[in-house]
Amino acid sequence: MYVKRKWIISFILIGSLLGLAGCSEKTTKEKAMEKKIAELEKKIDQGKKAKKAKQTKEEPKLIMVNVVDPTSKKVIKTINPKEMGFGTDDNKYKQDIEAWVKEIARGTETTPGYDQRNVPDRIDANGQVIKGSPRVVLEEAELVNRIMEASTKGGNVELPLTVQASGYRPEDVPLLGEVVVASYTTSFNPSVTGRNRNIELSAAAINNVIVGTDDYFSFNTTVGPSDEAHGYQPAQEAVDGVLVMGIGGGICQTSSTLFNAVDQLGVSYVERHHHSVTVGYVPAGRDATVSYGGVDFRFQNTAGAPFLIKTIYGNGTLTVEIRTSAQYEGVLKKAV
Repeated sequence: MYVKRKWIISFILIGSLLGLAGCSEKTTKEKAMEKKIAELEKKIDQGKKAKKAKQTKEEPKLIMVNVVDPTSKKVIKTINPKEMGFGTDDNKYKQDIEAWVKEIARGTETTPGYDQRNVPDRIDANGQVIKGSPRVVLEEAELVNRIMEASTKGGNVELPLTVQASGYRPEDVPLLGEVVVASYTTSFNPSVTGRNRNIELSAAAINNVIVGTDDYFSFNTTVGPSDEAHGYQPAQEAVDGVLVMGIGGGICQTSSTLFNAVDQLGVSYVERHHHSVTVGYVPAGRDATVSYGGVDFRFQNTAGAPFLIKTIYGNGTLTVEIRTSAQYEGVLKKAV
């Protein structure tokens, strides 16, 4: 009986051990399967990454260049270099960029450019300064270079704007009328009412104008439109070699008188034109014709010191004086 019971217990124990062995074998298979699944998933993931890398290599990043106005911080143009030929025809690409830069700098018939002539400051009847506006220049070559450099990697490019304020000191203002360093007088017929009025108005427009060191002076910009809305009257003017009636005739006597005064100083001329007919108020070749929206009389004050334009309109005469501070008299006269 004891032997039989022992045999039964042994049998149960062996069965239990076999059962445990079976459970252990099943777990090992599952682990092996999980390992294979993990390896397969890894291969699939590697394949996806390789495919993505290949697509990225085949489809390069889109490069764009944004041109930004530094004042407003607005993007005024977005350039796609590749689309415009960068990398395939760089010369053509650069020429197109140069043409666009020139257009935005100088403007078109309908759109003003970034380049702006300065409106000079002037002194009013109370000795106070009436502020004009500074000269603004878009540096074209610099902008082209910036765009070309950015065309490789893309990014933002700011417009290189140079703003030039008038070249004089506030403490100069009360002293600029101290001495006359140059003067010129022309004559006109006091009975020709319309023409005389035009001379008077244009002379008043340039009176007490401050021309600082290195400043640019534009007669048309300073005087403004010579039309009926601004009080100008009909008078004879030269058009294509013929004297005809036109609004504003006579203002060229003012510009020519100014030329002969500043010509006694060391200024540099930017623009000056002769009449198509001979004029009697200055010697031959000593005139400077103007027409608002057309030809202009422009110069730069390279004489070395600021000066004041003073006009004296009288009965049949117009005098333009160039005045300055006594401390600058020697500087300006050295250039005579």
